[in-house]
Amino acid sequence: MKILFVDKVHPNLKTFLESKNFYCEEAYNYQREKLLKIVPSFHGIVIRSRIKLDDEFLSYCHQLKFIARAGSGMENIDEVTAKQKKIHLFNAPEGNRQAVAEHALAMLLSLFNKLNQADNEVRKGIWQREKNRGIELHNKTIAIIGYGNNGSAFAKVLSGFGCRVLAYDKYKKIESPYAQQVDMNQIFNDADILSLHIPLSNETTYLVDDDFINKFKNPIYLINTARGKCVDSSALLNGLLNNTILGACLDVHEFEKTSFDRDKKQIQKFDELLNHPNTIFSPHVAGWTKESNEKIAEVLFQKIQTIF
Repeated sequence: MKILFVDKVHPNLKTFLESKNFYCEEAYNYQREKLLKIVPSFHGIVIRSRIKLDDEFLSYCHQLKFIARAGSGMENIDEVTAKQKKIHLFNAPEGNRQAVAEHALAMLLSLFNKLNQADNEVRKGIWQREKNRGIELHNKTIAIIGYGNNGSAFAKVLSGFGCRVLAYDKYKKIESPYAQQVDMNQIFNDADILSLHIPLSNETTYLVDDDFINKFKNPIYLINTARGKCVDSSALLNGLLNNTILGACLDVHEFEKTSFDRDKKQIQKFDELLNHPNTIFSPHVAGWTKESNEKIAEVLFQKIQTIF
């Protein structure tokens, strides 16, 4: 089978596949039009997020047997068309779940303890202890929406902090020593912190809007390591300004540069979030560790090998 690597992944994946007599070709610098000319002869594609495999792209894939995405989300793949064409879809949320969990925890602890602010001040010779007094994670109620690989891993890393962890998942029964399955009403009533671990879909796009935020009984902290468009930035900013949201940890953003061109209103809105003192950001790297890079390659190889 001929495998086309559209994006760079850990080299182990290519090594593993070639050891099983797969032929692998790299096309890291090929743009969409050039890819469309060569994909008809390939049986597998390995991608991350650079190219959108929509209905038009898949119409050129006459021999394609599988698409392997080195990551969790599959929103850049037309899954309906792929299913119709009997193309197997592989992703690797198992490979980066620990990385996402640790990153979410790191962001939350940094926000609670004002570490970014304190570090910046000390480097400038400013020594303000009371201003940088933190709060503890202990005894807080953390609500997790989405209890798949990432949500369950986050609950596990929280287990040593003496937190109460609530979990909601519309599509599964949760049996875990690390979280209590509840409905959304209990999350709205009890949560101090909300963490999103859901894919982007029609039902999760702008899930966190003004109406959603206003259902919480108490002000909350928000963590988003899922997808940027799960949160309406205007609603988030409103929540921060009126103290219904006390702080936000954002690894993903509605206005990520790589997602689409931003207009002036979007830039202004994002800048307001950037300048708010109770926000902390990272550039979509929650699952982006040295270890996860290698684990993702191993997971994808095992899934491809099992079928082919």
